[in-house]
Amino acid sequence: MTFFGGHLFYLCLVLLLIPAVILGILQKSLRLYTLAISILFIYLIFGKDHRQLAYLFTFYVLQLILVKLYLILRKRYGRKENIYYCTVFLSVVPLIFDKINPLIHTNIFQFLGVSYLTFKSVQMIIEIYDGIITEVPIVEFSAFLLHFPSLSSGPIDRSRRFHEDWVKIYSREEYLNLFANGVFKILLGLIYKFIIAAGFYKLMGICADFKAWYYVVGYTYAYGLDLFFDFAGYSLMAVGTSYILGVRTPDNFNKPFLSLDMREFWDRWHISLSYWFRDFIFSRFIIKCVKKKWFKNRLHRASIGFIINMLVMGMWHGLNASYILYGLYHGCLLALTESYQKKSKFYKENKDKKSYKFLSWFITMQLVMFGFLIFSGKFIKLLHLAKIVH
Repeated sequence: MTFFGGHLFYLCLVLLLIPAVILGILQKSLRLYTLAISILFIYLIFGKDHRQLAYLFTFYVLQLILVKLYLILRKRYGRKENIYYCTVFLSVVPLIFDKINPLIHTNIFQFLGVSYLTFKSVQMIIEIYDGIITEVPIVEFSAFLLHFPSLSSGPIDRSRRFHEDWVKIYSREEYLNLFANGVFKILLGLIYKFIIAAGFYKLMGICADFKAWYYVVGYTYAYGLDLFFDFAGYSLMAVGTSYILGVRTPDNFNKPFLSLDMREFWDRWHISLSYWFRDFIFSRFIIKCVKKKWFKNRLHRASIGFIINMLVMGMWHGLNASYILYGLYHGCLLALTESYQKKSKFYKENKDKKSYKFLSWFITMQLVMFGFLIFSGKFIKLLHLAKIVH
């Protein structure tokens, strides 16, 4: 069984959501049932793979200890940076192992969902450091970290937003609206993932041998659209399921192929991930630059921040050349976009014209699709093939 894949999962999902619906209609708290159903699904999916289950349990215990311990140390010693950085590092150690495992030929801390769980835990440590989070109840932390709909591939929720739903008891009318929206999202996600994405996946197979240049173009667009509809479909089902459980997990996509520039694209694509990196890497790098006076020029500071931010995002996907190049590519595009929009008189004079918006949208889509070609790994293979032919 896999998350949102296969008949058995959906059968279990429907059966196990029925008690949640009854509780919601009766205006009862969904808290403990949400945690219970998450633990049950984790057992059903990981139960046959004892190694993954053991790593997940170890990870959970480690993160719980780190978050609770750092909360105590933060209250006692204040904003000590050495304690803070050490805690963050220990929190990301499992993720580091997950990413370097292919390089060292091991499988330490390699389990489904380690990346997204790490983001949740690190977010809490950072906000404890900032003084925003002052209490971490164990049951609520467990429900937040192990929330099964978003465990394997997001969206990445924030603990303070999750807390709002955790303590809320919905009226019957509120819950029925939430339930209706949840069902709609699940059905739309099924169409996205199993009908539309499947069609583009078949088209990828047709174009994959790159017999001519237009096969490359066809593969690029088919891959990009398959990636979107597959991932957006999964995200819709995860969000819809969360709604039925009384958790308003944020949406992950907002019509990204309508973007007029690269900054807008990253405001619409994998929103929870891009916002996480914006808030906890890019913004903090900028703040550090201002404090340390590393750059006098505001534009240079932002440009370097974009490149570092996207490079880290690329490396998060994996430590291979395609992902690293993908991150650098988008970092440079964001830096160039920032520079162009801040400095160009042509942009300022024409940005509101319909013809300019259309041209900007068209160029943005080509840049986005080329980025997907890099991400797929086929671009580097094409470069090798070109060298061989040459």
